[in-house]
Amino acid sequence: MSDLQDPRVLFAAERTLLAWNRTSLGLVAFGFVIERSGFLIKALGQNTEQFAAYGPTFILGLLFILLGAFCAGVSAYQFSKVLKTLNDKEVPEKYRPRWGMTINLLVSLLSLLLIGVLFYLHQ
Repeated sequence: MSDLQDPRVLFAAERTLLAWNRTSLGLVAFGFVIERSGFLIKALGQNTEQFAAYGPTFILGLLFILLGAFCAGVSAYQFSKVLKTLNDKEVPEKYRPRWGMTINLLVSLLSLLLIGVLFYLHQ
């Protein structure tokens, strides 16, 4: 990727990865709030016919959670591609750059698990 021989290249890529991690977590949280808002509307007794088995808030919420999972997974993949291009002088000694990528993969996996749990609880 570069011939700078500078660890700042790695840290810049890692900051980008962590920014995508925050974005994906925000999308998952927003999706969960949207999905749960259907229950609030139903509990208040407004438009209960509209919120049948899989109403619009349920589907829209799950789509946001899925988008968050996708962002986390793709950002981990992109970061792994960047890591392959770095040379030894761009990675500080005893530094583990794959930790952030592992966290993003876990966020992606847990987001998909959340979708499964929400489907299970919604039946």
